[in-house]
Amino acid sequence: MALNDAKDSTLSALLDPSPQPNQKNGARRRYRRCRSVPTDLILQGNNDAVLPRYESIFNVHPSFWQVTLFLALYLGVGTVCFYLVKDQIRGQKTNGILDAVYFCIVTMTTVGYGDLVPNSVPSKLLACAFVFTGMALIGLTLSKSADYLVEKQESLLVKCLHINKKVGASDLFKEIEENRVKYKFILNLGLLVLLMVVGTIFLSRVEHLSLVDAFYCVCSTITTLGYGDKSFSTDAGRIFAVFWILTSTVCLGLFFLHLAELSTERKQQSLVNWVLRRKMTYIDLEAADLDDDGVLSAAEFIIYKLKEMGKINQEDIALVMKEFEDLDVDQSGTLSASDIALAQSYFR
Repeated sequence: MALNDAKDSTLSALLDPSPQPNQKNGARRRYRRCRSVPTDLILQGNNDAVLPRYESIFNVHPSFWQVTLFLALYLGVGTVCFYLVKDQIRGQKTNGILDAVYFCIVTMTTVGYGDLVPNSVPSKLLACAFVFTGMALIGLTLSKSADYLVEKQESLLVKCLHINKKVGASDLFKEIEENRVKYKFILNLGLLVLLMVVGTIFLSRVEHLSLVDAFYCVCSTITTLGYGDKSFSTDAGRIFAVFWILTSTVCLGLFFLHLAELSTERKQQSLVNWVLRRKMTYIDLEAADLDDDGVLSAAEFIIYKLKEMGKINQEDIALVMKEFEDLDVDQSGTLSASDIALAQSYFR
């Protein structure tokens, strides 16, 4: 009985227990909005203000500094190592230090043009070690940093889409939360197209390639195909390549990641719509009846529908109930301030 009461107590938190004005007893109860979002995310007073994620360019997300540190360390060590073995690397060379940095970039991004190639046992082993280190750096940290930089532009994109409307901070926040994946995909697509255009123009102007060859080189680079018949061979070209190759390859990876997320989100939304349209049956009634009393409460109905939508599963419910039972120190089936205080004292 206590467990059933605990379930009712936990589930009833989804409902607003306070009576609404001009409503009779037994009228439909209203559901609360989620209050898990900190209120300081929504600006007070100025409806046109941008959501404050980071107050200035100096107050940058910690992961950005970590990525910068790892990248600087990787390029620094790689540059020194490949500079020391520069005589053991054959190919089109320009400047010793620049070639070492350039070789690090084409190695870590797995582009591998073939314009610079290890030509001894030590240089080959060194390249093997750096390609795995570079792939790990790309996969684990650079993508997160680039994703963060894309997210910072979401509010700007929302304002551009609603340029003729006055969008307040709360509306802006709601719009971003509801369409986060779509906006990330759009922003990443725009950045990818911009990088491809810039790369094509640069290769045609500086490396003196035709527009077709320049575009061909851009595509073989950002996809890390790297045939090697077209590449960056001048000092200016390799300086540009150090920054452009790193940014464009990461951007393409994020593009496919956001594309997959967008497809998954749409499939999930289709499932949600199907669940909401589907009519309840007697079998559903029995499956949703948690306390086996023959009737469904609103909370039981919500839990069942969420399970059908794939939002939660039975293991999630069991874990939440376990936490509830741990917090319900007096075993009353409800949580109070005294229960929380007692539970905190036990965990100390």
